[in-house]
Amino acid sequence: MIDSVFQPCQSATDQSQGHGRVVVNGKGRIIVVSGPSGVGKGTLLREVLQISELPLVLSVSATTRPPRPGETNGVEYYFLTPDEFHQKRKNGEFLECFEVFHGGHWYGTLHQEVESKRDAGKWVVLEIDVQGGLAVQERFPDSVMIFIRPKDRDVLKERLAQRGTESPESAEIRLKQAIAELDLAERYTHQVVNDDLAAAARELCDILESLI
Repeated sequence: MIDSVFQPCQSATDQSQGHGRVVVNGKGRIIVVSGPSGVGKGTLLREVLQISELPLVLSVSATTRPPRPGETNGVEYYFLTPDEFHQKRKNGEFLECFEVFHGGHWYGTLHQEVESKRDAGKWVVLEIDVQGGLAVQERFPDSVMIFIRPKDRDVLKERLAQRGTESPESAEIRLKQAIAELDLAERYTHQVVNDDLAAAARELCDILESLI
């Protein structure tokens, strides 16, 4: 079982459904990219943004966790107080949001963050938790669902162990969550194995370019 709880967030607006490769309502697409911690999603997406000619842009999530050294509000995350976060949730401003049990912090995707970019014709990339990703798919059935996975579970365990940024207890929880997320990979339309960065980036680009 994943060690976070999904809390449904009422959307501020409704979304009509499109079909096939058609861009919904003339807007840019939503690209959901999920995968377990340690699989290298961030590095892979940075590579894709550099080589792809599509109008891709990363969505910035909101969180109640404090910023880490070097992080900037509005760049890595929108850093909100718990009161600010829950007020936005109450107002229906989140497309999806969830609470991480072992940290007690909330994370979510602001509806306006996505829609403003889509209105500008951008393809918005959401690098989010599996539960959040499936929630987005439910609200936006035309979302492009991509799961990033390691070559095998042993590789994932090794990558998580090499981080060395958490207590053994937290690391064990993160590993259990990662394994649970791997079990949900089949819920995604596309899966990319991130064993070789260049090859994985090219494969991800090919998936996106096939949608044009």
